[in-house]
Amino acid sequence: MAKRLIMMMLRNIFYLPYAFINLLRYAKNDKISEEKKYKLIRLIGNRGCKCGNVNVHGYGLENLPKESGYIMYPNHQGLFDVMGWVHLNATPFAVVIKKEAYTVFMLRQIIQTMGGLFMDREDPREGLKVINEVAEQVKAGRNYLIFPEGTRSKNGNKMGEFKGGSFKAATKAKCPIVPMAIIDSYLPFDTNSIRKVDVQIHVLPAIPYEEYKGMKTAEIADMVKSRIEKVIAENEHNFEN
Repeated sequence: MAKRLIMMMLRNIFYLPYAFINLLRYAKNDKISEEKKYKLIRLIGNRGCKCGNVNVHGYGLENLPKESGYIMYPNHQGLFDVMGWVHLNATPFAVVIKKEAYTVFMLRQIIQTMGGLFMDREDPREGLKVINEVAEQVKAGRNYLIFPEGTRSKNGNKMGEFKGGSFKAATKAKCPIVPMAIIDSYLPFDTNSIRKVDVQIHVLPAIPYEEYKGMKTAEIADMVKSRIEKVIAENEHNFEN
């Protein structure tokens, strides 16, 4: 376990039982509003950033569509990615995450409270079912976050391959695609340090359905990846961590 995560837990030793009990209570209770659930998630995220010596710098938040019903596609650097975005973003969203994360302490309850979905990457049929469910929820006005790399890059600010299949949910929902560039998010949990670190999250202009309509999902993946790569190249040296 990363030293920073241990530090976060120790500094929240009296808050953790309260948070965990409420996550268990909220996770499968449909009577609790999405806004109230997300308020709890943000409180956990905000405390985690503060107690973990992590400064999250947000850029381009005005690029988020004014109306809900869109999918965000960031690069995936580490376990901190979702926490960092929760810290910045006041609008509720759900996330699609790999099934292996289901066994991680508190992470399962956090994803369930957010209304997120776990995907088995080895089962194409199950994957298609998740994509269809995401598309239907987005059509109904929910916002989702999907990592098109499928797993964290484990290579710092260099991205892995963007998988075209992850964009099927957007093409089915005919919704705006919001590219996001995450920089230095691997530092909090994927390095064994507790020193102060700076993480950047850049929200790029949304891509309306009309712009990618008719494109193959592999072409959409390449387009989104190239836009994110450009932003990372221009900003990765803003903070010398």
